[in-house]
Amino acid sequence: MYQNMKTNGGFTLIEVLIAMLVLAVGLLGLAGLQATSLKNNQSAYNRSQATQLAYDLADRMRANIAGKANYTAVLPSSATAKENCLTTTGCSPADLAENDLFEWNSAVSNNLPSGIGTIATAGNMFTITITWDEDRDGDDSNNHNFQTRFQL
Repeated sequence: MYQNMKTNGGFTLIEVLIAMLVLAVGLLGLAGLQATSLKNNQSAYNRSQATQLAYDLADRMRANIAGKANYTAVLPSSATAKENCLTTTGCSPADLAENDLFEWNSAVSNNLPSGIGTIATAGNMFTITITWDEDRDGDDSNNHNFQTRFQL
């Protein structure tokens, strides 16, 4: 009888070790799910930011129809701030367009990792493209982008 209890005691210890192993694997799985969830949430946030920024520039262009040609005449990355456009007077449509591009480019680069915005035109059809480095690896071949087209 005494011999039988010794065998059962060792068997119980093995059961505890296996239960601990199963629990550890389960907790690692939960940590992996949490990491994937955070990554997908950040990706959705970046896409929402890109969508909002593209529509922001489209609205700025609609508000400045007289300067619509100037939105594609200057690259957003080379646009400069126009101090005279901070008030309601003294700002030409061309200056307003360049100031809009400056503010928009600043917002794109500040809100998205390695964010770059471009504008293209074909007649009255405008295409706004925003590209960003989702995984922050510096490889431009796998960057995410958002594109919208609209007519003025």
